[in-house]
Amino acid sequence: MSVKASWDIFCVVVDNYGDIGVTWRLARQLVAEHGQRVRLWVDDLDTFARLCPGTSATASQQWHEGVDVRHWVPDWPGAEPADVVIEAFACQLPAPYIEAMARSERRILWLNLEYLSAEDWVVGCHALPSMQPDGLQKYFFFPGFEQGTGGLIREGDLLARRETFQRDPKLREAFLQGFGLSAQPGTRMLSLFAYENCAVAGWLDALAADSQPSLLLVPEGRVLGDVASWLGLDELSAGDRHARGALQIAVLPFMTQNQYDMLLWCCDFNAVRGEESFIRAQWAGRPLVWHIYPQEEEAHWDKLNAFLELYLRDLGPAPAAALKGFWHAWNAGEGSGAAWSAMLEYEAELRAHAERWTHKQVANGDLAGKLVFFYTDWL
Repeated sequence: MSVKASWDIFCVVVDNYGDIGVTWRLARQLVAEHGQRVRLWVDDLDTFARLCPGTSATASQQWHEGVDVRHWVPDWPGAEPADVVIEAFACQLPAPYIEAMARSERRILWLNLEYLSAEDWVVGCHALPSMQPDGLQKYFFFPGFEQGTGGLIREGDLLARRETFQRDPKLREAFLQGFGLSAQPGTRMLSLFAYENCAVAGWLDALAADSQPSLLLVPEGRVLGDVASWLGLDELSAGDRHARGALQIAVLPFMTQNQYDMLLWCCDFNAVRGEESFIRAQWAGRPLVWHIYPQEEEAHWDKLNAFLELYLRDLGPAPAAALKGFWHAWNAGEGSGAAWSAMLEYEAELRAHAERWTHKQVANGDLAGKLVFFYTDWL
């Protein structure tokens, strides 16, 4: 039985939409499925407004889907600390807020919600406390892919909604028609959401030269410059349509989170980036490639390979090697065309594996549920 509590979630938008995407989903789920009272403190309402239509980019306080959204400004207005305080992705809480936590006569659970990682040390560090100079304890909460971690964000009805959508071709047709698109039978559908990536050109070459037609759906974002360059154009914008060989390319407008989920569900293969879209693509139950955010001293390769080690564990050697080859080419920025062609030989096996992985992650629980349980157990 979960305890009803107040929650403060602090989010600094530092990586496009990933940080606010994760915290906004978490805040909504804590309210809708667990009956918690949630304030979401966001420093960049302009970015938030793109994810949540109808949001004011200037209001100091507003309500959306039961969440009390506050503008987190440098001149801290003061607020009574909540029962549970989450600093998302190592953002720094306002000093006066921490002082108020230390003065409070209530027990306050302070959590640092960490970035997602599949590295083997995560299980050992998950939920460990750290004593702070003011006497407070802060716990480190790690989302993850294994038992003993915080799991992944997943709404309670997500898989049922996805399966309903994917079983009914009319739902996919209606979604595509909303963007003025249609897919002919036998067309491979793909989505592309990535950082700037030199591997894009080789991949598009392979798709254009393929015997099977492909429709590539590209939401507005940083990778559009690479697609435009491949087409010999200066730029692309929402609504543009282009074709070369067997490949059709459609540029889509910026999407809400629900729309993006449906885009992933539509496709046979999804190229994603960062953390938010990476998680959502896994729930789609389709093969994917992850463009991990590059880090100094190539540290991101350890994270990428740690995930691949987990993801490929129950896959046969040949399809596992082919998928790993494409992921490495994609993130190295070269060789993607040949690696894509090699991976296509195992298309059916990779699709079945993606679905199995989805249900394995369901069995691991979900982030919001594990957070609520952790707080209830901590009391």
